[in-house]
Amino acid sequence: METSITATKLQKKHKWFLLLVFSLLFSTLLILITITSSSTSTQLLFLRQRGNADHFRPQYPHFVEFKLPKPVVSTRKIPRLAYLISGSAGDGVSIKRTLKALYHPRNQYAVHLDLEAAADERLDLARWVRSEKLFNEVGNVRVVVRSNLVTYRGPTMVSNTLHAAAILMREGGDWDWFINLSASDYPLLTQDDLLHTLSTIPRNLNFIEHTSDIGWKEYQRAKPVIIDPGLYSLRKSDVYWVSEKRSVPTAFKLFTGSAWMMLSRPFVEYCLWGWDNLPRIVLMYYANFLSSPEGYFHTVICNADEFKNTTVNHDLHFISWDNPPRQHPHFLTVDDYQRMVDSNAPFARKFGKNDPILDKIDSNILGRSADGFVPGGWFRNEGDVNMTIPDPVRINTTELDPGPGAQRLKRLINNLLSAEDFHSKHCI
Repeated sequence: METSITATKLQKKHKWFLLLVFSLLFSTLLILITITSSSTSTQLLFLRQRGNADHFRPQYPHFVEFKLPKPVVSTRKIPRLAYLISGSAGDGVSIKRTLKALYHPRNQYAVHLDLEAAADERLDLARWVRSEKLFNEVGNVRVVVRSNLVTYRGPTMVSNTLHAAAILMREGGDWDWFINLSASDYPLLTQDDLLHTLSTIPRNLNFIEHTSDIGWKEYQRAKPVIIDPGLYSLRKSDVYWVSEKRSVPTAFKLFTGSAWMMLSRPFVEYCLWGWDNLPRIVLMYYANFLSSPEGYFHTVICNADEFKNTTVNHDLHFISWDNPPRQHPHFLTVDDYQRMVDSNAPFARKFGKNDPILDKIDSNILGRSADGFVPGGWFRNEGDVNMTIPDPVRINTTELDPGPGAQRLKRLINNLLSAEDFHSKHCI
């Protein structure tokens, strides 16, 4: 009986052993077939590629950025401008005056009073814009209703500028240059003078004063870390400092310059879209940078291959500084009038509210009556110096009537563009 059981067990073991051997042989055969087939396919593919080398191209991944439309520079004869005029508490009257001195139906305008201004002052500005017949007729003036809290020395001034540019991009139609001004700025020529002169130069140029020689700013602005309360508070207060320091960036090069500029539409679109992410990275860095308006746009444009050769190193302003410069420039007075004119600059700052020098600019340069618009090809007061509002409204936006201001600006721009080292000194 025991012998029979033992024989049965041996038979079962033998069957399992044979089954295991068979499985191993079958698996080995499959592996050999697979290897041989793969090798043959690879050889055939290699031979096919060699035989069609001229048609073989490596496949690269497709990114969203490749499909975004690139900005197009307009070819219209007369350009259009987009203005931001910004102010704070008590600047409502100055904004109104500056807007009328800059007004032209061909342009687009955004005006902004920050949250430090009382609600009544901001509402008064909005009501005033709505009540102006000409603004309603043309539809090219808009108030930034959702006001921002702006700290001059912090990044909130940059975010406010980008906010206004986005509004003008979305609602302002097709324009060629974006100009940021404050309520304490004022023009030194007419808009006809400006548009006439700009119609003769390339539309991709960016007038932005800049340098990579940041000097003392490396230790007093780049390495310290600041926090702007305007990013999270409803009350304005000065920036405060973080005890830790940081190193200078290695991913991009820092540039600095004037906070006032005239930027081309393609570059403004790039700052808003940021299809290669550089504008956003730089913006996040400058969120903790003291006086970031004097560095953000400069650093972006000079680190972007597409735009770094489009810079003109001038901010188009006459500004009177101490030597060495302090945080704020001098207030301009009648004593500065001739120096302003001789500078050939289209704008000047900083002006006090209703200073007599503004009346002199109105009468001698702009031909503007009190509370009136600046005459030009679109509006002639027909010798009536008391005429302040065109009636009926004649919106001839293609006829320009340039005056002496156009000649002054032409001299300035020609000198800038014809300098021997102009092309070799972009972003250095």
